Amino acid sequence: MTVQPAESLSGLDLREEIDRLRKERKVVILAHYYQKPEIQDLADFVGDSLELSRKAAETDAAVIAFCGVKFMADTAKILSPEKIVVLPDLEAGCSLEDSCPPQKFRAFREAHPDHIALTYINCSTEVKALSDVIVTSSSAETILEQIPEEQKIIFGPDRHLGAYLNRKFGRDMLLWPGVCIVHEAFSETEMLKLKAQHPDAPIAAHPECPAHIIDHADYVGSTSGILQFAKTMEGDTLIVATEPHIIHQMEKAVPHKTFIGAPGADGNCACNICPYMALNTLEKLYLALRDLEPRIEIEEDLRLAAKKSLDRMLEMAAGTIGKGDLGRA
Repeated sequence: MTVQPAESLSGLDLREEIDRLRKERKVVILAHYYQKPEIQDLADFVGDSLELSRKAAETDAAVIAFCGVKFMADTAKILSPEKIVVLPDLEAGCSLEDSCPPQKFRAFREAHPDHIALTYINCSTEVKALSDVIVTSSSAETILEQIPEEQKIIFGPDRHLGAYLNRKFGRDMLLWPGVCIVHEAFSETEMLKLKAQHPDAPIAAHPECPAHIIDHADYVGSTSGILQFAKTMEGDTLIVATEPHIIHQMEKAVPHKTFIGAPGADGNCACNICPYMALNTLEKLYLALRDLEPRIEIEEDLRLAAKKSLDRMLEMAAGTIGKGDLGRA
């Protein structure tokens, strides 16, 4: 595909063109909470990755434009194989997905045949297909509680989320050593300085954060959970230890409150902004809708294998699967 240079789009009203193409091509535009505000504001749905894919599957749209990262667009295709799924920038990856190559994960599983694989959704389609149950940051606790304590578990690819679950539930899951580069970047020292400046402000942290950040948090939960906490907390100031673009939704929901992003190593760096999410722009979204490229394609046998672990998650999150029903992938 020949991509039109960005400078040749300078005469276009991109918002107007995106709206025109979304109607003409019957597109649903999804934006993850970590996208830039200008993309969030034009999306049909803004949310966490799985929530967005499920909403898109329920629409009659012919095309899903997923403004997020590749594993999210892949999940949308797994759940909506009949729809065209485009990602504005195919290079929008994920450090967690990159940390867990399918061939190495397969070997790891084979080296621990008595373990089931409870796998965080931030992974490739191939790793999903090698897993028994997928979890999200909002469903992981509910699902883990249903797995017998004697059952040995591999948890990957996020070791911080796995360690948090181990501590909270007294489990001993075997952890894959992956991390999210955004949540790894928060500085405990700088956050404590910030807390000293705002002693009455609670801290809300994503469970992808290291333990030394989570240990100071008043609330730990998924991005949507943190947003809900921001809406319902009693105070008027919140320190937010996750990717700071979620603050846009907080400010829209409760404009009378103040939200402060947890700082990185020097207190001022933009290292807590996801560089992969930032690859998506209005220009690239316009081109994706115009050309219906880059397009997500998944071989059907692989899609069905990956969908099996996602279906197990949805069943367990809804409490419709028994402890004795959890078999190996």
